[in-house]
Amino acid sequence: MQGWRSPVWLPGGHVQTIWAALAADDGLSAPVPWRRERWDTPDADFIDVDFIDGPATAPQVVLFHGLEGSSASHYARALAAVALQRGLRVAVPHFRGCSGELNRAPRAYHSGDFEEVGWILQRLRPTSSQPLWALGVSLGGNALLRWAQEAGESATAVVAAVAAVSAPLDLAACGHAIDHGVNRPLYARNFLKTMKPRALAKWAQFPGLFDADALRRATTLHAFDNVFTAPLHGFKDTDDYWRRASSKPHLHRLRVPTLVLNARNDPFVPAPCLPGAQEVGPWVTLWQPVHGGHCGFAQGGPPGHLSDMPSHVLDWMAATT
Repeated sequence: MQGWRSPVWLPGGHVQTIWAALAADDGLSAPVPWRRERWDTPDADFIDVDFIDGPATAPQVVLFHGLEGSSASHYARALAAVALQRGLRVAVPHFRGCSGELNRAPRAYHSGDFEEVGWILQRLRPTSSQPLWALGVSLGGNALLRWAQEAGESATAVVAAVAAVSAPLDLAACGHAIDHGVNRPLYARNFLKTMKPRALAKWAQFPGLFDADALRRATTLHAFDNVFTAPLHGFKDTDDYWRRASSKPHLHRLRVPTLVLNARNDPFVPAPCLPGAQEVGPWVTLWQPVHGGHCGFAQGGPPGHLSDMPSHVLDWMAATT
């Protein structure tokens, strides 16, 4: 997939990003046969995990979704389609508040939520003797990388391989990109349409938890994170959060086979901030195709299909393990 190219009728990173999310064929003509479990967390909260069951002899793919994502996201459905064809098992843990029901605790989720990722993977690991493959998309990809970086050599006792797709490896560069220029009305405003009501619902649960008026005035992700995400999760401010949660500075710490896939025309992840081979260790494989957008990678004739990306990633994981 390193040399993957978009079809000529999908020109540019914006089109490749938006079309994949709204119009491309995810490979499924019927609802995904998800089976949901609710897990109580150590801090008296809960998360919901959606499963596709399969043979106990099959590997299990764990998908960590992106910002405001879920098992209904286009990339999750595309992965489900490929997994069903291959007889693989799938688990999609929802970050807190993303499964359709407000979580109980005065917290949400964030790009560096590696402790939550670790708890989820540790709970899934004993369910099978077969390989556990962990795949993170966008925000989920960065959080997964931060877990693997913190886990170091112990990560191999939990997962056989890790892949991060369209992860915002440098959160400051990516945050600046999404908050400025055409990205601000195209993407930042769209994210805030769901993030702000969800945050205000959290304030209704816990009055005074943050400055609700300042949150209502927020028109950028930087402003939102400064009022909500950073203080609720132990960071001083947005800049502190983005610095400490970024996975790029720690890629050399990885000790588990890891694939990092980023399109160089991703509107959210500027090409100049992508890591070079000299910035990663021998455990990391970098795929940086020129085309693909953000979580895009649609292929074929109109309306395009989304099976190529999950197929290539799963092929890499199978070959690695």
